[in-house]
Amino acid sequence: MENFWVRLIFEFVLADLSTICFGILLNIPRRAYHCAGAIGGASWAFYWVVYYQLHLGLALSNLLAAIMIGVLSMAAARWQKMPMIIFNVPALVPLVPGGQAYKMVRSFVLGSNGAALVYLYQVLVIAGAITLGFGLGDLINRLLFSEHHLRNR
Repeated sequence: MENFWVRLIFEFVLADLSTICFGILLNIPRRAYHCAGAIGGASWAFYWVVYYQLHLGLALSNLLAAIMIGVLSMAAARWQKMPMIIFNVPALVPLVPGGQAYKMVRSFVLGSNGAALVYLYQVLVIAGAITLGFGLGDLINRLLFSEHHLRNR
């Protein structure tokens, strides 16, 4: 169990750093670095637990993590008084299926078409889950932060 927590913290820190570095490349405001990094790290850690520990599948893991990014990005945007895109685009980086895309192209080049199709399927599933997750996250944000809902509180 101790190894689980060490690994979870390690995964969070690396995702946090990769999110901040991508935020720097995108030239987001400096005051958004840590918040975007925390969102990216938390969503990746959540993905890691759901996929590697709970074994709930590639699509569901990415979907839930993308929903988490959407909801947390809206909360951060309201808190920091900045556009939501400043937080959700860098936080998305750890979930992007770059490894599978590389393996797909490599398999096609080496003539291993069966393996390439498996990786293509994974890329499409991950991209679709992330897209659907962002849409569902936006829907949840509309339900949570709509003016009618806030007025009746």
